[in-house]
Amino acid sequence: MKNKSLLIISAFILVISFISGSIIFSQPNKTEMAKRVSSNMSTLDKPIKKTEVSEVSLAAVGDLLIHKEVYNDAKTSSGYDFDPMFQEVSPHLSNADITFANSESILGGSAIGVSTYPSFNTPFELGDTLKTNGIDIVSMSNNHTLDRGVMAIENAINQWDLLGIKKVGSYLSSEGRDTITTIRKNDITFSFLAYTYGTNGIPTPDGKPYLVNRMDKDQIASDIKRASSKSDVVVMSLHFGKEYERFPSDDQKEWAAYASEQGADIILGHHPHVLQPPEWIQNSDGSQSLVFYSLGNFLSGQEEKYRRIGGIAGVTVQKVQGLRGTSISIKEPRFKLTYVDFKNDQDFKITPVKEFNEEMFQELSKHMKTSIHDLSVN
Repeated sequence: MKNKSLLIISAFILVISFISGSIIFSQPNKTEMAKRVSSNMSTLDKPIKKTEVSEVSLAAVGDLLIHKEVYNDAKTSSGYDFDPMFQEVSPHLSNADITFANSESILGGSAIGVSTYPSFNTPFELGDTLKTNGIDIVSMSNNHTLDRGVMAIENAINQWDLLGIKKVGSYLSSEGRDTITTIRKNDITFSFLAYTYGTNGIPTPDGKPYLVNRMDKDQIASDIKRASSKSDVVVMSLHFGKEYERFPSDDQKEWAAYASEQGADIILGHHPHVLQPPEWIQNSDGSQSLVFYSLGNFLSGQEEKYRRIGGIAGVTVQKVQGLRGTSISIKEPRFKLTYVDFKNDQDFKITPVKEFNEEMFQELSKHMKTSIHDLSVN
């Protein structure tokens, strides 16, 4: 009887062990596994990478429109020196990982003769100052691009190349125009595009459409598509709007919305010569784009109060790579207000508004927060 009982117990233990073993060592099929992992992974057999986070700070300034009053003030016995004009804002420009500027007056150099409104040409030495102050890339596409003809454009592009500063919006060949300009920092790749509404009635020379990018919806859509395939973030410069208007026009909003919908992530606006409040644009795919409709004048000889005001726009771009794939976010939009101070057309300098005039700072801070109420203004 005891032996029979032992046999029954042994048999029971074997059955339990078999069932348990089946549970422990059985594996779900790939379809079942896919339900439990992110969509960019096929099986759990792949090693799980820890989440990686990288960030890049992007800064941008508005119009560099060098009137005769400005370059005359920079004149020295041996050339020009613009460095003192930037001294008070230099740390704020060079601290960013990438800094963008709008080179509105063409950097054609003094060999062909410097000139002012209405047909600008700027000394090479301004480029030296921008390099010293951490400028990484400039837009050349604006209504003054063709002011001094092809030679000035050739001189400017060659000088930017010599300085190691990238440029967009104006090119010397179709191949150059079709090449997407990118900058990679901290494992994040940025592409840059630039366009203008026009060139003050000056036609582009026959057979050379690449000399200046004009705003064209089909071209913009095509360029953004190519840029998106080569970068994480698409930054677009648009030279548009009405001069001296402190709020964006309907036309500006339509162009910005179109570019955003096509895939532009950050839009930097120029031409009004005064500050216009930035805003977020909600796209149909659920994403958001950030547009600074007008960054104002960063350095110019214009005298009216609001035309002396510009600033340094800033954002942080974050890239997160992990189990659920890669995500890009644009966060912490900010703006440092600046003022072009001078007296009797001399002693030009760019100075932070907060340190220059507290009452002016409060007024402009409120203006810039019109649409983005939590915009950090300093």
